[in-house]
Amino acid sequence: MKVVLFCGGLGTRLREHSDTIPKPLVTVGNTPIILQLMKYYAHFGHKDFILCLGFQGQMLREYFLNYNPYTSQTFSIEPGGQISPETSDIADWRITFVDTGLHSNIGQRLLKIRQYLDGEEIFLANYSDQLSDLPLQAHIENLQNSDAVGSFVAVRPTQSFHGVSFDDNGVVSDINALHDADLWINGGYMVLRNEIFDYIQEGEELVEEPFRRLIDQRKLLAYRYNGFWASMDTFKDKIMFDRMHARGNRPWQLWTDRQSTAIDDCSKP
Repeated sequence: MKVVLFCGGLGTRLREHSDTIPKPLVTVGNTPIILQLMKYYAHFGHKDFILCLGFQGQMLREYFLNYNPYTSQTFSIEPGGQISPETSDIADWRITFVDTGLHSNIGQRLLKIRQYLDGEEIFLANYSDQLSDLPLQAHIENLQNSDAVGSFVAVRPTQSFHGVSFDDNGVVSDINALHDADLWINGGYMVLRNEIFDYIQEGEELVEEPFRRLIDQRKLLAYRYNGFWASMDTFKDKIMFDRMHARGNRPWQLWTDRQSTAIDDCSKP
């Protein structure tokens, strides 16, 4: 299946880290988050990527045009200077770069790459700023075994906010961490049938009007997942990812034998 990655956002909440690079190139450890996400999909055999570019899109093109596999894969230098292994870890990937506009929303970026999905009954899509150890094949099969048009992974919020209940006089009756409440959010990792394009009109944001139409027709699924999931929305999130990476606790790295079975509380820095 083809994988659509939305890479064009301005990433304003990460500007304190850098205002010169697009969010997908912000690193986790020493590797951009988008490369880690692509390796996740490749682990499940999905290696045909469509990158929807916008803000600083040329930097994403240049990153892959000048890609050096030895900055992210294990290798050794043999006597005589020969490098082993000599093959690139993305040599069998296909990556299509499409300029989808600086200020386009997700729905419009998807419309602009529709031609590249002709003939695809089902495709995958992601916001490109999230990492997870989601069992992808089970998520895909959940949609395939239904008549739904779209599905997204539903996860618990990881923010360290507290939800509050109170009466009309402002008297508080309860306060709980959001993660402990029966609250689920859209965690991305979407599986979509090609019919999704019948539900999107010009100017519309994907999760607003189009998803509402699917909801009205009972054509939208949520795949509930309690495992590891975290997004890189803020500089605090980047620090959390970097600390997990440094400790060797990398549950999203299913393609290696280094991921830890322990899952940190992602609300903690």
